[in-house]
Amino acid sequence: MKTHYVFVVLTAILAGCASVPDSIVQQPTTARAQPLAATAAHNGAIFQNAAYRPLFEDRRARMVGDILTMNIVEKTTATKATSDSDSKSGSIALATPKLFGAPLSTTTDLAVTSSSANKSDNKAAVSSANTFSGTMAVTVIEVLPNGNLMVSGEKQVAFDKNAEFIRFSGVVNPDAIVSNTIASTQVADARVEYRTNTRIDTTEVLSHIARFVFSLSPF
Repeated sequence: MKTHYVFVVLTAILAGCASVPDSIVQQPTTARAQPLAATAAHNGAIFQNAAYRPLFEDRRARMVGDILTMNIVEKTTATKATSDSDSKSGSIALATPKLFGAPLSTTTDLAVTSSSANKSDNKAAVSSANTFSGTMAVTVIEVLPNGNLMVSGEKQVAFDKNAEFIRFSGVVNPDAIVSNTIASTQVADARVEYRTNTRIDTTEVLSHIARFVFSLSPF
């Protein structure tokens, strides 16, 4: 009976917890614009390096805190097929035993012969296909020494009591940005994930706990 009480308590604890799924993307998923460093001396120029924006170029992300639109267009397919065959055969023959050159029996043939054969054929095929498409905004979290941009972002969508998490991170070449938009296929070290904290996850956890608890119960 005590075991059932323990199971009820664990169920109540897990039901009240809404944990955020683990992430594989680069952290943090956002960054604030860095304050401009004060110039040592006024050089009289109209345009300053700290606030540089090209005059004849569309506005695009280039500094920490800038926002970039990411078009997620991921599609992967994989197929694997294997086959192998194995065969083995053997035989053994024992002649009629003799004693001092004479057979032990003249009425019964004591010779033994045996043979065996084994053959097996194995084939397996595995295929998978994944498609992930969508649009989200990411933030520049770091400007690398070579000018490339480390971007990361997260989008949360809540439906009633459940939430969906879409996260993205990667390294962007500024030259590939058009109209402040870039496709995920042009991002290096891209990490895209779609996670949820729905009650389906909680049900799976409770299922494992239930099997463990009832395996210890004598009833």
